[in-house]
Amino acid sequence: MSNITQHFCKNLPQLPTDEEGPVFAEPWQAQAFALAVRLCDEGHFTWSEWVDMFSQEIKLAQADGDPDLGNTYYNHWLNVLEKIVTQKQAIKSEEMTARKEEWRRAYLRTPHGHPVEL
Repeated sequence: MSNITQHFCKNLPQLPTDEEGPVFAEPWQAQAFALAVRLCDEGHFTWSEWVDMFSQEIKLAQADGDPDLGNTYYNHWLNVLEKIVTQKQAIKSEEMTARKEEWRRAYLRTPHGHPVEL
């Protein structure tokens, strides 16, 4: 595991990892992880802010009945990513909603097994 990955993973004990670093079940999970790391690295938020918000998100999900089996981990990651970029005004809520709709439409028009492209 690289030093950079170790730095970002050390405060996230629930992060699915193996000896080489984070483990992702689907490509979007790796992309969401990389986006959070990149935005942090660029100074849009600190990693402590990320960890605090992520911890709160997990606690809220558990309080709402999430059995915390690991299969929802990156859903929470994505929720926090949306919240933190909106909170930090890195993107306006309307822009995020529009972009999500663009992705939804692209997904629906993409044949099964092909990469989704905007």
